[in-house]
Amino acid sequence: MLKSYQRMGCFPALEDVPEMVVDFVRRQVELPEGTLPAYRADRTAKHHRGLVRKRVGVTYDQARARRIVEQSIRKEAAAKNRPADLINIALEKVVEAGLELAGFSTFDKMASKIRTEVNASICAGIHDRMWGDGGDDDHVRPRPYEGQRRRAPGGAAVGDENVAAAHRAAPTQALGWSAPSRPGPRGRPGRAGRR
Repeated sequence: MLKSYQRMGCFPALEDVPEMVVDFVRRQVELPEGTLPAYRADRTAKHHRGLVRKRVGVTYDQARARRIVEQSIRKEAAAKNRPADLINIALEKVVEAGLELAGFSTFDKMASKIRTEVNASICAGIHDRMWGDGGDDDHVRPRPYEGQRRRAPGGAAVGDENVAAAHRAAPTQALGWSAPSRPGPRGRPGRAGRR
């Protein structure tokens, strides 16, 4: 367990102990080739993990480690989007705090969940600024002339109160996109669909 922890920064399941660690320990204690890492009692494994933590100077506090991971990922997710970057930053923070690392799957799930939340928040902020309710940022949305009627996607004329809803319902038409063009002669793009 000590050598696995020193090499991996966490306690692996016995079947996941790297072969080089198993070979090193076998040679050190002169065990025969083919000897596998195993514990007869779970209490012994738990005791050994406690001794290893004490030796390497880490604390087992998964609740605190998760809080650190969440705070660091949430802070960095506004500027970084790659999960690997977010996980690496979280790993550094947990190690700096002197805590035992959680499993990689824990970091991966947390990074994915928090990144999704932060991205949704950013998108909602952009949407609110574009389609605000008359606040300071309402200048971003174009205003029609008095009495002017705009057309919603699909061509129907609507009053101001329904324009935002109609545009949200069909964003590609609201942006002026058209259907893909049909191929013309010799595989070149045709005119249909171009604006």
